[in-house]
Amino acid sequence: MNEPQVQKTHYEFGRYGFEGRFVSYYYQLKETLNRAPESVLEVGVGDRVFGDFIRNNTGVRYQSVDIAEDLSPDIVGSITNLPVPDNAADIVCAFEVLEHLPLAERERAVAELVRAAKKYVIISVPHFGPMLACSLKVPLLPLLRFSWKLPFPKNHVFNGQHYWELGTRGHSVAAFRALLASHGRIVADYVPFNSPYHHFFVLECRES
Repeated sequence: MNEPQVQKTHYEFGRYGFEGRFVSYYYQLKETLNRAPESVLEVGVGDRVFGDFIRNNTGVRYQSVDIAEDLSPDIVGSITNLPVPDNAADIVCAFEVLEHLPLAERERAVAELVRAAKKYVIISVPHFGPMLACSLKVPLLPLLRFSWKLPFPKNHVFNGQHYWELGTRGHSVAAFRALLASHGRIVADYVPFNSPYHHFFVLECRES
């Protein structure tokens, strides 16, 4: 992948920001900061909400990589050939990035994320399909939430940005899990209750 797919204006609030995306930011930060990293490398800066929070509110060393120069990443480069050394950061993140690559490049991109990570790789990718959800609050008891992704396969059509999405025909969650598991141990795997389009995975990297 040698060219950015969108211009910087794509990330303007009116066209890019919605409630589920900000729920997703919460889980991005939670999964990252709960693991107490000393350093984080984010691949794909987007609108910078994640990176700006870490830089402005924590002591974690943060760097970013993106192929789009106009987004002013710390390092310009491709996820399929990250211009960083092995074990560059405790945690390497790629939130809503992998689906922008043709399927044939996905495995190489995951391998590059793992190569650059000392401890964990944290990923989110789109998961197509309806969700059945139930929220129950009884006085004096904690809030209870249950949700299930319902199978509703369809063929994915490239829309200028996403080459594939989990849940569409031929793009199963099981196959993606198997790809990640070939590089380490999956320690988290879920779809947030209020962000059903985003599927999170946390991979604990194998020691080299």
